[in-house]
Amino acid sequence: MIPVGSTEQHGPHLPLDTDTRIARAVARALAARLRDSSGRLQWLVAPAIGYGDSGEHQSFPGTISVGTEALATLLVEFGRSATCWAQRLLFVNGHGGNVAAMDRAVRLLRSEGRDAAWCACTASGADAHAGHTETSVLLHISPDDVLTDRWCAGNGAPLADLLPSMRSGGVAAVSEVGVLGDPTTATAAEGERIFTEMVDGCVRRVARWTPGADGMLT
Repeated sequence: MIPVGSTEQHGPHLPLDTDTRIARAVARALAARLRDSSGRLQWLVAPAIGYGDSGEHQSFPGTISVGTEALATLLVEFGRSATCWAQRLLFVNGHGGNVAAMDRAVRLLRSEGRDAAWCACTASGADAHAGHTETSVLLHISPDDVLTDRWCAGNGAPLADLLPSMRSGGVAAVSEVGVLGDPTTATAAEGERIFTEMVDGCVRRVARWTPGADGMLT
């Protein structure tokens, strides 16, 4: 299992590696759940890939984006190397901007006969970025790194309404603080619930192991 995240702004209150932390925590919890009949671990969790495709956040300090092409190439070469000894690969994705690279890389790996797939860290009703959802999860897994004295609500409009402006101007075009949603409603208890939903969803998809045409587990 390879957690894949990003290094990008998450408002004034969350760390730059928020997506990476979530992907790593989900992968570790997922691996702990997926044991064989004797209780032994079936999956190894690799060190996380902490840089992703984050161009939409480039206007904010702290963001480091490697872009779609570079990330896809890294994932392909990672997969080719790891499958010299690993029977199966699962990329655990914590950042929505990585999807294009994830699709491209895993399609290629699968076309080469490698048993690779990817799974997203998702939860129902999640807001878009650094809002209630991510802040709650961080309060659960990394509470000391959430600066609650600095949090503030951002643009709460539906993502579909924001996308036209974001395509031309990135997140800065729709939110001065870099937040899409309201982190001030976040709680650790809600974060535990959301995190459990993320892990449960991945457990079900890995157990079925039915990658789609893009390599994403359904």
